[in-house]
Amino acid sequence: MIKRTIIASAIVALVMGCSTQESQPIVKSEGAAFGKHGEIQVQTATKGGQLVDISVIKQNENKVLAASVFTEMKDAMLASNSTQVDGISGATITSNAFKEAVEGSLAAAGVTLVAGMAKGNTQADEQLASEQNFDVVVIGSGGAGFSAAITAKNAGANVVIIEKMPTVGGNSLITGGQMNVPGNWVQKKMGIEDSIELFVQDTLKGGDYLGDPEMVQILAEQALPAAEWLRDYIKVDFYPDQLFQFGGHSVKRGLIPRNHTGAEWISKFMAKTDELQIPIHTRTTAKALIKDQQGRVIGVEAEKNGQKITYNAKRGVVIATGGFGANVAMRTKYVPELDSRYGTTNARGIMGDGIVMAEKLNAKTHNMESIQTYPICHIDTGVISLIADSRFFGAIVVNKEGHRFVEELERRDVISRAILAQTNQQAYVLWGAEIEEVADVVSVHKDEFAELNRKGMMFKADSIEELADKFGVDKKALMAQVDRVNQFAKAGDDKEFNHRGGLKTIMKPPFYMLVAKPSVHHTMGGLMTDTHTRVLDTQGKPIAGLFAAGEVTGMTHGSNRLGGNAITDITVFGRIAGQEAAAK
Repeated sequence: MIKRTIIASAIVALVMGCSTQESQPIVKSEGAAFGKHGEIQVQTATKGGQLVDISVIKQNENKVLAASVFTEMKDAMLASNSTQVDGISGATITSNAFKEAVEGSLAAAGVTLVAGMAKGNTQADEQLASEQNFDVVVIGSGGAGFSAAITAKNAGANVVIIEKMPTVGGNSLITGGQMNVPGNWVQKKMGIEDSIELFVQDTLKGGDYLGDPEMVQILAEQALPAAEWLRDYIKVDFYPDQLFQFGGHSVKRGLIPRNHTGAEWISKFMAKTDELQIPIHTRTTAKALIKDQQGRVIGVEAEKNGQKITYNAKRGVVIATGGFGANVAMRTKYVPELDSRYGTTNARGIMGDGIVMAEKLNAKTHNMESIQTYPICHIDTGVISLIADSRFFGAIVVNKEGHRFVEELERRDVISRAILAQTNQQAYVLWGAEIEEVADVVSVHKDEFAELNRKGMMFKADSIEELADKFGVDKKALMAQVDRVNQFAKAGDDKEFNHRGGLKTIMKPPFYMLVAKPSVHHTMGGLMTDTHTRVLDTQGKPIAGLFAAGEVTGMTHGSNRLGGNAITDITVFGRIAGQEAAAK
């Protein structure tokens, strides 16, 4: 339960008027509660038991996810004169905190809202025309959906994006946002040698050679043009002098967006769709694909607030609904082990809807049993720990006994299995100031640090021994392990696990440690598509008018997706899907 904090006493201002209600004073007060990324502070204004206004004074929530909380929930509270309104799906922690902050403010003022003073419906209840006509309908508003919609619009098509959640972004929003691009401009600046061929080799090997070589070749060849499009046209701000080297990659090639999150490029996508006047219909759930008598997909049946809407698609439909990592029943159908005991890094809406809809049209799926876990996640929520990206800069991973047990830059699936074999099925990430000075993860993700520290899941200390005591890690063994790491780092030779990025010393305070465990992360399987992103049926033939891109597809990553390849995948194939769907 989110801890409520009451701020300030009520401030009362008298406003004179003619009627009884108008003569009531306006009562203003402040309240606060802890959200996902720190404290949310609000000020309420009430008059005669009527909620007049709610102002957000302070908040550090994800600006895309929280947008609906501070608009739709606010409007609903004002309209119903009550705090008992629905939260925003996918932003539960922020929603609960906002509600508690408002209730705290009212309590501080001693105000009880009067029942029966509702103002009416909110904008969220507005209805659309029951029939919508477009050239291209894109289902899903993550990176693949935005890439497809913007590309189709620029190809001359009239486009709409429909999204079942109240907010846009899907998994793309909550990712770290790094994008693998061989031969990118930062590599050239840093003097790093790379090639399309090496990227292809790493990707195929990383997926145990089960990925489609032709799709991987396109991914590699189109990565740089896609990244330049994001940088120059979408205006994504990439760091000019930093790169990630995820596990399984031979060199550093991961471009990093500002603040190390997908919020940077989803917000830029939103700005571009506004500029291009591409409508986004949120809270609109695609229910079925519509075919004509010749078997061509010509539209989408959808539902919004109980209203049925038909979206006619003159040229094509693009499915960009993501995978099924949040659907426990669907993932255990293919991998029984991945039941409700596992958390997930996925957004709540990632339920496999697009796969199910397409299967009803006889679409073929591929590689569904390949489901990836992410090794370093929060032990309570299952969410990826972005602050633990220190691992890519030299932080080490140890167990309760104080020992390293896996190379920190191994494949995600390898690290995940190794962690699950340790005491309590969890691990500890440790680094010092010399790594933090380069990684900068604590300052970039300061809200995550504050939250983890508050929950006792991450600590900062002047000695490694103090951190070991806080987590109950074997202190003597850990100090001996750190001594060995420091020797290996100075010699440039990791004799324990052959760390491919090169170990760094952990000698300079302050030191940092957090506890983590794996969560279900990425579903490599999905719809079978060809190189034109056309969805194929069970006979291997394209389903006319139907395209797919992103995690909803199953051709590229084989048994295991390498870190940083998802952003490349959804952008490259999202652009291809938009171009193909828009073609007359």
